[in-house]
Amino acid sequence: MALASHLVEQSQREQNKHDIVVVGAGIVGIATACELQRRQPQANILVLEKESAVALHQTGRNSGVIHAGVYYAPGSLKAQFCTQGNRETKAFCLKHDIPFEECGKLIVATQMVELTQLDALKERCQANGIEAIRLNAAELKEKEPNIIGFAALWVADSAIVNYQQIVQVMAKEFVLQGGEIRFEQTILSIKEHECVQVQCQNSLINADQLICCAGLMADKLVSLCGIEADFRILPFKGEYFLLNAKHNSVVNHLIYPVPDPKLPFLGVHLTKMIDGTVTVGPNAVLSMKREGYEKWDWDLKECLQMFCYVGFWRVMAKYWRSVLTEVKNSLSTRGYLKRVNQYCPSIERADLQSYPCGIRAQAVSMQGELLSDFHFQSSKRTFHVCNAPSPAATSALPIARYIVDHIEK
Repeated sequence: MALASHLVEQSQREQNKHDIVVVGAGIVGIATACELQRRQPQANILVLEKESAVALHQTGRNSGVIHAGVYYAPGSLKAQFCTQGNRETKAFCLKHDIPFEECGKLIVATQMVELTQLDALKERCQANGIEAIRLNAAELKEKEPNIIGFAALWVADSAIVNYQQIVQVMAKEFVLQGGEIRFEQTILSIKEHECVQVQCQNSLINADQLICCAGLMADKLVSLCGIEADFRILPFKGEYFLLNAKHNSVVNHLIYPVPDPKLPFLGVHLTKMIDGTVTVGPNAVLSMKREGYEKWDWDLKECLQMFCYVGFWRVMAKYWRSVLTEVKNSLSTRGYLKRVNQYCPSIERADLQSYPCGIRAQAVSMQGELLSDFHFQSSKRTFHVCNAPSPAATSALPIARYIVDHIEK
């Protein structure tokens, strides 16, 4: 009996031995798994996901925009990955018959003081190799009869898609090529020795290498690996509204305000969705729970961890006016509507219908800096995607190549 028990345990260990384990079945995790499978077809690759399906958090709760790369500093990883990802995401959709629409984007200046920033965005587009055309008020009105503004920047390369559908196709392709995805696998501990041991609720998994694409839980996975995290994740809730169906044709393009250059958020915009509807949003309200999608969701332990982080208070000290404004607009539909009416006056309060929110995983340094670029940390056998907010969905394929290039060195 002792020998039989030993053989069973040995067999279980062998079954749970993998060349590479990827944590997270959002678009970055699944794209990375696919890239690994493509380059190493003989490797035993496992994806672990704590939810019951793919793309249930940031990937499945964003605005569905295939970004062109307008806003990102030239030479940054965001700028490089986004422009590459824009082309590659569209090519992936064409290859797999996934519907997308190249509707283009208009960034609208509603105040005279924003014209200088609009010019700066045009220069940034040129530096990033993106075609952008400056429109005057009359030209804007010709393209968008329901939108008002002093001027606008037209970016034709922006598009819309359903990212959940992309991930589902990727995941199916990964499994067909020999990969494995295990759902409902909450990770309890990670130990790195001659291999990486990942303890889940019902199994112990051994891997030669571990790649963590954990989004809102990125800092927790870094800490579980025994790595000193040089950041913390602050969750910012993005609340959306769905416009009344009578407004499904209110715009022909994606409509964005000129963003505040001091903040990593793009402001409240009108988004054509691939299903034909139009959404308004998001705002950026600090969430009291990392995965709390209801209005008043909160978690005491997560709040205490956030409040004990010095970087949190430094962010609050720096951006307290913006924080209060976002909270005010979250509590009052009137305040939210006022922001939309700056460029689309035909929308009324009754037109704003409820819509699922999303939560952005924003990495923050101890100095209180909102990390603007993609950020990674690693050890000998582990690699962590620490900061991958928008445009991570657009950039997933280039990010995946970057990750695999790194671990293959």
